[in-house]
Amino acid sequence: MPASGPTGVVHLATRSPELSGDQMVAALTPPPQFAHASFESYRADPAFPSQQEAKELLIAFAGGRTEAARGGLFRRRPKQPELKPGVYLDGGFGVGKTHLLAAIYHAMPVRRKYFGSFIEYTALVGALGYQNVVRLFTGADLLCIDEFELDDPGDTMVMTRLLGELVASGTRLAATSNTPPNALGEGRFAAQDFLREIHAMAESFQTIRIDGTDFRHRNVDGHAVALDAAEYAAAIESASGDGLVSDDAFDDVVAQLARVHPSRYIRLIDGVSLVGLRDVAVFTDQSAALRFVALVDRIYDAQIPIRATGTTLDRVFPEEMLAGGYRKKYLRAISRLVASTLA
Repeated sequence: MPASGPTGVVHLATRSPELSGDQMVAALTPPPQFAHASFESYRADPAFPSQQEAKELLIAFAGGRTEAARGGLFRRRPKQPELKPGVYLDGGFGVGKTHLLAAIYHAMPVRRKYFGSFIEYTALVGALGYQNVVRLFTGADLLCIDEFELDDPGDTMVMTRLLGELVASGTRLAATSNTPPNALGEGRFAAQDFLREIHAMAESFQTIRIDGTDFRHRNVDGHAVALDAAEYAAAIESASGDGLVSDDAFDDVVAQLARVHPSRYIRLIDGVSLVGLRDVAVFTDQSAALRFVALVDRIYDAQIPIRATGTTLDRVFPEEMLAGGYRKKYLRAISRLVASTLA
C-alpha cells in the first residue's frame, strides 16, 4: 500500500537512500531521547555513590564547576580535578552512561564537536575512506563515542588508529563501553579490555566506573512481543492513520540491508513512526544478523516502536551466535528489541 501525503504505509525493502559525507557528519549529534540531556537531569542513584562521583568528574571534564568546587561564600574551594584528554565510562546497561556522554556534548563550550555510536564512526570510515575521515575530524574539539565495540578487532584497531591521530592533534575524547549487565564484574573487565586494545593511547584515557542497576528494569533474557496476523494488521492500520509506518516481510528487510551501506540505515527509517515486520525468523547468516543489529540501533536511537509477527525478536539470534565473538552486540540488540516491541 503506497503512502499518501504525511500518513500511510511504506516499505523499507524498497527504499534505497543516498547519504552524502556531509549529511553523515551532520547526523553525528546525540539521538532524540538525549537531545536535551544535561548533568542537571541526570539522577544519580544514592545507593551507588559511583554515579554521583562520575557526574562530578564529567562536569569538570566538560569545563563546568562541580558542586564541591562551587562551595559556599566563605568556604575554601578545592582545586578542580585534572583529567586526561579522554574519559571512558565503564558500566552495564541502564546506569546512565549515554545520558552522561550526551551531557558532556551539550555542556562543553566548543565549536566543533561530534557524537555518534562506534558503528556510525566505523561506517563513516567505510564510506569515505580512512584518510578522508582523519582530515574531516582533525581540529575537532570533542569526539563522543557511544558503545565502543571491543568484540570486532578490525574495527577496533581502525578506531584506535583514528583516535590516536586525533588526540595527538588536540581533540578530547569521551567514550562508553558496550558491556551487558550479566558480564563478569558488570563491566570491570571491559575497562581492561578497552585499555589493552587502545594500548598506544591508553595513557590518554581516564576510566570512570559507574555502578548501578538498569533504570529501565529490563532483563536481557526477557521476551519481545509477537503479534498474530490480525493484531499486526490492526496495529499497522491504526498507526498509518496518524503517521508514516513501514510494513515488510522480515526476510525482505534483511535482504535490503545487504544492499544498503550501514551508514545509510538511518535514512531507511526516515519519517517512519512505527516499524512493522512480518514473519520474523531466526538468523542463519552472521553477516545478516550483524547488519540487523545495526538497524536495530538506529530504530532504538530514533525511539521508533516495532510491531512484528513470527518468532519473537529476542530469539532471532541462535545460541551459536550468542556464544560467539559478537555476543555483546546481540545482547544489546535483544535488550533494545524487547523495549521497542513494548513501546
